[in-house]
Amino acid sequence: MVPNGWFILKLDEIVKKTQLGTSERHKGDKCQSPIPLLKMGNLNWGGFDLTSLELLPLSKVDETLLLNKGDFLFNTRNTPQLVGKSAVWNNELGKVTFDNNINKITFNGDKADSFYMGYYLNTGKGKSKIRSLSAGSTSVAAIYWKDLKNIRLELPPIREQRKIAKILSTWDKAISTTERLIDNSKQQKKALMQQLLTGKKRLFDDSGKPFEGEFDRVNLSELATIDKSSLGKKTPEDFEFSYISLSDVETGKIADNLEKHVFSSSPSRARRKVSCGDILLATVRPNLKGFAKVKAEHDGMIASTGFSVLTPKKGVSGDYLYHYLFSCHITGQINALVVGSNYPAINSSDVSGLKIYIPSYDEQKKVASVLNNADQSLAQLEQQLADLKQEKKALMQQLLTGKRRVKINNKECVA
Repeated sequence: MVPNGWFILKLDEIVKKTQLGTSERHKGDKCQSPIPLLKMGNLNWGGFDLTSLELLPLSKVDETLLLNKGDFLFNTRNTPQLVGKSAVWNNELGKVTFDNNINKITFNGDKADSFYMGYYLNTGKGKSKIRSLSAGSTSVAAIYWKDLKNIRLELPPIREQRKIAKILSTWDKAISTTERLIDNSKQQKKALMQQLLTGKKRLFDDSGKPFEGEFDRVNLSELATIDKSSLGKKTPEDFEFSYISLSDVETGKIADNLEKHVFSSSPSRARRKVSCGDILLATVRPNLKGFAKVKAEHDGMIASTGFSVLTPKKGVSGDYLYHYLFSCHITGQINALVVGSNYPAINSSDVSGLKIYIPSYDEQKKVASVLNNADQSLAQLEQQLADLKQEKKALMQQLLTGKRRVKINNKECVA
């Protein structure tokens, strides 16, 4: 059923003009100053990745191929999973052009709003209709205009489209603001770590005086017992456990839903016993920083032998040690020790010999407390971001299908 007042229109009926991007490439020494070139890899579902734009030297700039705010861009060629992505250009980078794997679509302003279409064609029914047109090989696929122009769309009147786009854009702004706050928080924590874990900045002790004295430089094995306990051959075959695999750990986090196994049929790597307070250090692909603290809910679980399990010794703050694993000092050592290209890893003896700079136990606890607070603030922002994205998704499902309508009151619409 089409919502009351909505229309079913073919894409061709709401499009004024389409235009493929440039196929022009380097023109030698006579070319003008290069301008950024938007390629298929820079176009995401509903947005852009502008971190790796190619600079394209052009002998003559075609003004019609320069992007303006509000231009709707459609990816005509890509991998089968990514073809059909579209987004509305809303970025101020000066002169930017696009290549011939991207189609710029100009909509009839009386029938379709480009920003609304950006939301509609990247979610739900709109996205499904686009993806169904993909044709090509297993590595490269294309969507041709002769097929694309005939897809049938369920659209509200133009004023309702614009109001829906405006409502959703407020959520995008809130999401973007939160993402920037997260980036800033990460940079601030990184700077804090650089200062606190090297002694460049000293905190105050309980008497209000700054900590003094040099940091000791010791091997990690002096601070923690490594792989303290593992399942052996005498483990009962019916022993049941939750398994923490390498894929279950990302930076600072252990997945919530873990597989359960019995020893007799468990993976051969499922051997490391973990206890609350231990630290997991991924020795396979350690550059991904699969390091995490073992909390109370993980006590007694079994981890993969792809981890070194660190049990802090007496007089060592586990939280200080955990934060130190993410420092540039440790990262540099690990990168120098990694062997293998397809399956990069370090071994247990490498882990034992990692060098750590460490202050007194009281200062360790103070430093760890500051960094823990930074992590908590970051976690709150990340949860806020996840909530905003989920709320926006739910709102889109309602507004873009007509399940929830916006009211038109003369010059303004109220959701």
